[in-house]
Amino acid sequence: MNNVAALDNLDPAAITNQFLLNEEEVQRLADWGKYARSKRDEVVESFYVWLRTQPEYEEFVDDPDTQRRLVKLQSGYIDTIFDAHFDQTYFENRIRVGTTHARIGLPLFTYFCSMNRVHLLLNMTVADTPEAPATLRAISKVVHMDTAIVALAYSEYDNQRVASQSKALLEMSTPVTEIWRGVLMLPIVGIIDSGRAQDIMSGALMKISDTRSRVFIMDISGVAVVDTAVANYLIKVTRATRLMGCECIVSGVSPAIAETIVELGIDVGTVVTTGTLMQALTLAFDRIGVRTVSEEQR
Repeated sequence: MNNVAALDNLDPAAITNQFLLNEEEVQRLADWGKYARSKRDEVVESFYVWLRTQPEYEEFVDDPDTQRRLVKLQSGYIDTIFDAHFDQTYFENRIRVGTTHARIGLPLFTYFCSMNRVHLLLNMTVADTPEAPATLRAISKVVHMDTAIVALAYSEYDNQRVASQSKALLEMSTPVTEIWRGVLMLPIVGIIDSGRAQDIMSGALMKISDTRSRVFIMDISGVAVVDTAVANYLIKVTRATRLMGCECIVSGVSPAIAETIVELGIDVGTVVTTGTLMQALTLAFDRIGVRTVSEEQR
């Protein structure tokens, strides 16, 4: 998860065009850079005077070594703005900053506030000259462009993290298990989306094919939400298993779930449902001709 896949092939020219940063403004930044660098240390010091007042300072800048490293990085960032080489390397550095901040858990709101502060401090380096308005516009475009790239890197990192977590949860979920010859069971816990529904169906059909089972119990007592989409997923699974010659029983249908299905007007058709797993097991054993005896009958 070190690389941000969607940002690997950024086109520097396309990005600068999107932010309306033209060649004249790029040259203006380079020309202004000589004076701006003389103010760089003052800008960085002012920035950290402000940063020390922020609640995140102690959490993320917790020791002198970290602060010295960040001061060096901040100084280097200001230099790169006024070097005005907005090439692949420049944007790769911005992506790296966004990914690093996302990895350590720095709130994106805090980053926006920090960039706003940097923006204000850089504007203060621009003297009151006829060229000042144009220079200020160029600085604004670069800061907004950089903020957007970093925010995109944040988003990509978070998306990859969520995808990895979801994959891990799916891998840890209970597989379809043969609990008796001819009877399969899958307890489902959590949220069912289209991806997970497809995995459930694929796993169930594969197991049915391998074991030639006649009954598949799908227990949904641990499912967080049953809405129209979830109900349709379950119906599709039952239809697919039926095509394989295996009857699907949906167990764990609580009163709340039953009421929701009725209110949504969902047609469950010929789907076999039970309120409890015990009822489903009893029904499954009956389907395969296995007689069950209760404690009272004993």
